Amino acid sequence: MNSSALPLTNNTPLCYSISSPPYKYQPTIASAYFSCIFGTLGLTSNLIAFIVLIKSFRRTHSRSRSSFLIFLGGLVVTDFMGLLVTSSIVISFHITHFNWRQLDPNCHFCNFMGMSMVFYGLCPLLLGAAMAVERFIGINRPFARSTTMPKSRTVSMVLLVWLIAGCIALLPLTGIGSYHMQMPGSWCFFNISSDGNDLAFSLLFSLVGLISIAVSFLLNTVSVVTLIKVCCGQDRTQRRRDHEIEMMVQLILIMVIASICWCPLLVFIAQTVLSGSKLQIKYLLLWLRFATWNQILDPWVYILFRRSVLKRINPRLDWSRGSIMSLYPSFSDTVRRFTRPSLGSTTDETGERRKSSTTQPPSP
Repeated sequence: MNSSALPLTNNTPLCYSISSPPYKYQPTIASAYFSCIFGTLGLTSNLIAFIVLIKSFRRTHSRSRSSFLIFLGGLVVTDFMGLLVTSSIVISFHITHFNWRQLDPNCHFCNFMGMSMVFYGLCPLLLGAAMAVERFIGINRPFARSTTMPKSRTVSMVLLVWLIAGCIALLPLTGIGSYHMQMPGSWCFFNISSDGNDLAFSLLFSLVGLISIAVSFLLNTVSVVTLIKVCCGQDRTQRRRDHEIEMMVQLILIMVIASICWCPLLVFIAQTVLSGSKLQIKYLLLWLRFATWNQILDPWVYILFRRSVLKRINPRLDWSRGSIMSLYPSFSDTVRRFTRPSLGSTTDETGERRKSSTTQPPSP
């Protein structure tokens, strides 16, 4: 990193203690067009998704679906605000090329952006884990979940996720970690270092994100297996099953997108601090751009992967009649064959005995 002629003294604020702007950087490292296009696309996508969610929330009568839509609404609001806050700062830098040390001599603005990066980065991952827990309980433990659970409880869970992410983002202000200016001088982030408290906070950020993704993967896998068993069974509550399948498809796609977008950055942070190697800024910027795609792609999961949209794309299929699994009868039969033993062989044997006893003619 190339720092400016401003010398680093004992009175240098903490966020400029490692390196000080302005930087000499290549245009290929940070592009104003990249920030403008990504910011506009992400904000527009989340705004469209929020409007669609409001309309769906007003029409739905299912309590479980209402809870799921509240989680999705929290995710969309988080992504929208994250893009709005960070993109506005980055784009302003590329347009005006302001000097951070002159604009923010006491690091207040830099700390705010660093907190925003951490908060809006962890929130989608934690919300994805919370949604996975909610769907796991709703599908696998339906009787453990109160049928009269108010919507305010779901809202409280979203607020709790925001509170946890906010507390983690505040830790560098208490001395656990620190926020620093990053190349090319357009943004601030926590110091990725293997020294002392910076190591602790770097690992905390990385592990919280990776654990959230792991929890989502584990619970969603169990929920999908359970849902397949239910769909292959003789249950006739067709409308509820279709809603459950629709929600699980959306949740799985959200988990896959989060894993692809965030795992490279989280693994890169953990690997850098544990190995003690020098931070490679070009890889940090690359994986950070990968993570930015998460906020852009998330809203399109709900915009596109809805039964009403899929029905318009392929109107030949009768989406209102029969389960989604009935569209693939051979797959349904195969799954039923493999899952039947796990559903309990004693029940099948009892049913066969009853059937044989009723069909067997009486002996003379």
